[in-house]
Amino acid sequence: MTAALEGVRVVELAGWMAAPGAAAMMADLGADVIKVEPLHGDAMRGATRQPEGDGVPKIDASFQHDNRGKRGIAIAVNKPQGADLVRRLAARADVFVCNLLPRRQVKYGLDSQSLLTLNPRLVHATLTGYGVTGPDVERAGYDITAYFGRGGIVHTMTEPESWAPRLRPAMGDHTAALALLSSVLAALRLVERTGVGQVVDVSLLATAAWTMATDLAPTLVDGQDPPAQGRRARPHALHGAFKTADDRWVLLFMPEPRWWPSFCEAVGRPQWVTDERFATIAARKQHMSELTDEMDQLFAERTLPEWDRLLDAHGFIWGPAATVAEFAADPQAEQIGLFPTLDTPAGPIRTIAAPLSIAGADVALRGPAPELGQHTDEVLTELGLSADELSALAADEVIGRP
Repeated sequence: MTAALEGVRVVELAGWMAAPGAAAMMADLGADVIKVEPLHGDAMRGATRQPEGDGVPKIDASFQHDNRGKRGIAIAVNKPQGADLVRRLAARADVFVCNLLPRRQVKYGLDSQSLLTLNPRLVHATLTGYGVTGPDVERAGYDITAYFGRGGIVHTMTEPESWAPRLRPAMGDHTAALALLSSVLAALRLVERTGVGQVVDVSLLATAAWTMATDLAPTLVDGQDPPAQGRRARPHALHGAFKTADDRWVLLFMPEPRWWPSFCEAVGRPQWVTDERFATIAARKQHMSELTDEMDQLFAERTLPEWDRLLDAHGFIWGPAATVAEFAADPQAEQIGLFPTLDTPAGPIRTIAAPLSIAGADVALRGPAPELGQHTDEVLTELGLSADELSALAADEVIGRP
């Protein structure tokens, strides 16, 4: 099989999850990705929960996910010799991926203008919180602040008169990684057609706008916030989450009107079909709070496994609020290849496949994440540095070795 990005060289100067996650998918597609880290390492190393338990290898699983298949080098970019080494790497690359703020890119001579002068066919890709122009160009941003917060997601998710939900790590980052990957792929196509280098700018804020499109598109027309619905002001009866007898949650989404009569019959509430409070869409909407109380009582009568069997038997559209461990053991996810095995120095582990599938193409894990500075000598030797030069740079703390 052919790998889509075989022969493409990528230099990644980025930390945390979003930009590294995009570069990891480029590696899955066959690119040679060189990850440049500071001498103390990417802040992501060791920053998330480490698996634990009998027989579980000690492994930085989240770092492995976002950095698998790369070669890793350690360079002090804040030193002139270090920045020069990165520029020399970019001069030989097809793609440069970076999440430095624009002023820092300029400071180290790694901005698009500087690098395209060295390499006129380069794709220069920047991932930021808020973009590379405008009043917030120098504002740092993580997905919690730029994507979930500034992007309107938390506000619309929060139940009226309730606390804002606790956000899980890097969901916005990994969504932005997909946007960055698609932008780089399109830019590579443009370089192929025109011979001219391209500048890519992807931000967490722009990704949030696309994610929020269903709510945001009407607001762009009328300027109004979407109504705060909550469970008791939802538009459809069979829409939302309901707690079961074993303290689990069932999620329903069956838009009106055809599902209502068959649902009522199946769950043993045929009287709801003729009850004047619930007989029509308009009546249900008017009495949604009362109906919510009755549906809460209904779902509290059975456990999640019991609801699973009943709802599936009638072909209803629903899903459990699965735990993360349940998702990891989901046979459907396993069948479609979501959790491939990655061989690491600590032993094989299951990880998450890129959500990319091309029939007959080679999309696969290429190997584990690099140790800090693991390939420094290898990569810089390819760049033409001698053993003596490498030793001198290491002594001056310009480069790091394992």
